[in-house]
Amino acid sequence: MCPYLPNQTSRMPLCVSTLDVNAERLDQLLASGYRRTGWFFYRPQCPRCSACEPVRVAVADFQPSRSQQRAKKLGDQHLQVRWTSPKVDEFRVQLFNKHRRLRGLSHGDFPATADDYQSFLLNAACNVLELQLWYQEQLVAISITDIGLTSISAVYCFFDPDYSWLGLGTYAILQQIEQARQPAESRPFGNRHWLYLGLYVGENAHLNYKAKYLPHERLVGDNWQLYQRARN
Repeated sequence: MCPYLPNQTSRMPLCVSTLDVNAERLDQLLASGYRRTGWFFYRPQCPRCSACEPVRVAVADFQPSRSQQRAKKLGDQHLQVRWTSPKVDEFRVQLFNKHRRLRGLSHGDFPATADDYQSFLLNAACNVLELQLWYQEQLVAISITDIGLTSISAVYCFFDPDYSWLGLGTYAILQQIEQARQPAESRPFGNRHWLYLGLYVGENAHLNYKAKYLPHERLVGDNWQLYQRARN
């Protein structure tokens, strides 16, 4: 069964091991539409559906909408941003499971364990960083980010739904864009051209938000197509 659309059959073979992936190779895989899960990469190869479209934002060209500007202003007022090396602990696993459960993303699965968390997000040969968002000394959101030579990839973002009023998912993406725009010598990274946001599926409410980051490109077939439209 497809995790994104009902009544569809998905096929997402794990076909490239990250054990052989350096920063330049990561860029190439992302540009070919691959996503990372643990040690491996995959690209949807579904028999009767092509709804999944990888999305990327050229960070130098990105222009926030008015709602995204409001989210940034709110986040700047209330949140602290930290970039660190990723780790797994009981708090992170509980936050990950709470986000999936309350946002309707668990699909009836058992709660993730620390081994599941490590396997899904942190097992990687490429450079991986953890973007943290803090509210009044409370860690409320984490975004796992892969770092390539000219691009970064937003692997997975999860947050405490009790703080949804802060627009945490939006603010995390805006922080990734902002950091990627920094000079090359900037730490933890800078001067990256692309932010890859993962898969866009128009009929899935958990994935179609990615169309709001404009202008952006989507991989349709084997060609990246530019999308621009009126903003709000």
